[in-house]
Parts: sequence; structure tokens; C-alpha cells
Amino acid sequence: KSKNILFVISRPDVFKSPASDTYIVFGEAKIEDLSQQAQMVAAEKFKAPEPSPVAGEAPSAVSQTIQEESDEEVDDSGIEAKDIELVMSQANVTRTKAVRALKNNSNDIVNAIMELTM
Repeated sequence: KSKNILFVISRPDVFKSPASDTYIVFGEAKIEDLSQQAQMVAAEKFKAPEPSPVAGEAPSAVSQTIQEESDEEVDDSGIEAKDIELVMSQANVTRTKAVRALKNNSNDIVNAIMELTM
């Protein structure tokens, strides 16, 4: 048995027996693996930091993408609205990008989300 596993009760109801030093705890117990958390922290350290844009380039690039998305109306014919909404929410992108990704992947939701997030 690993010593790096804890049973955690996030919202416990704790009662003490009046006659002794006995406690009764009610709640939903969840397993928390400390070694897995340590691995996740170590993995975060090895992720490459995002390159920061040069100060002079940032405003023009941001304004260009905003204009590009707001000016362009995308033809979403042949794509169901619920599919577009799902891709938008899962990939955290605009409607324009979601429609393009769905069209690039023949309306395959999974591949569209993968294209936008990878």
C-alpha cells in the first residue's frame, strides 16, 4: 500500500461522542494521490513557456485578429448550430474559428476540437 494516498472529505459532518474521545465523521470520501500531484507539478515545470510578443507588435496583431473575426461573416450552411456551439465551448474559440475547423474536418466535431486545441 502506498503511503502517498489520502482519503479526503471536503465537507465533513463531525460529531464527538460525549462519553469518550471518539469522533464520527460523515461525508463523501475521495482519494487524493500525493505522488500523482507531485508528477503533475513536475510536468508543469517542463512545459515550454509561451514566447512573448515584442512590445511594438502586440497591439497591431491583436487589433488585426479582432478585425478579421468581426468583419468576416462565415458561411455555416451544412453545419448544425449545436455542433458549432459545442466546438466553441470545448475549444474556447470564436464562432468563426469553430465553423472553419468543422469545415476543414468534414463536420467531425472531435477532429475540429483537436485542431483548435493542439
